[in-house]
Amino acid sequence: PKAGGVFFVGSSSIVRWKSLAEDFPDLPVMNRGFGGSEVFDSVTFSHRTVSPYKPRQVVLYAGGNDINAGKSADRVFADYLALVKQIHTELPEARISFISIAGNPKRWSQIETVKAVNAKVAEHVKSDPRLDYIDVYSKMLGPDGKPLADIFVSDQLHMNEKGYSIWKEVVRPYLK
Repeated sequence: PKAGGVFFVGSSSIVRWKSLAEDFPDLPVMNRGFGGSEVFDSVTFSHRTVSPYKPRQVVLYAGGNDINAGKSADRVFADYLALVKQIHTELPEARISFISIAGNPKRWSQIETVKAVNAKVAEHVKSDPRLDYIDVYSKMLGPDGKPLADIFVSDQLHMNEKGYSIWKEVVRPYLK
């Protein structure tokens, strides 16, 4: 890919965003997600999957697998900070946009840790104009405060087209 693109990195929710290019046809988007990944995986591999291509923006969705593996909110946040530092060391002008960790029916028992990570990132992005926090979490909940039932595939973890339609609407204003 040419330099200056918008790179989406992170876990399977990025990998499964098959309509990414169609959803943002006016932008040079690139899907660099890989299934099962944790935030630290993005740190470990960004020098191969992101930095050489000099994107103008990196959109990250990760953290749910970390929490599912037993990592604390503090650890997930520390890994996020490490990724931000690494990207900004190599690409100081790059915008980094964190898509909030979504609640899903399968991992609802972990929701307090999800909320804690999201809150830490949301507060941190206020310290740097190159950072964004994209709140998909609240848009994926129904009036009862639980995940919308009709936006997930049968595994109750990954989203269907309705879920990605929500993401498209919420993420679009942050893409530069």
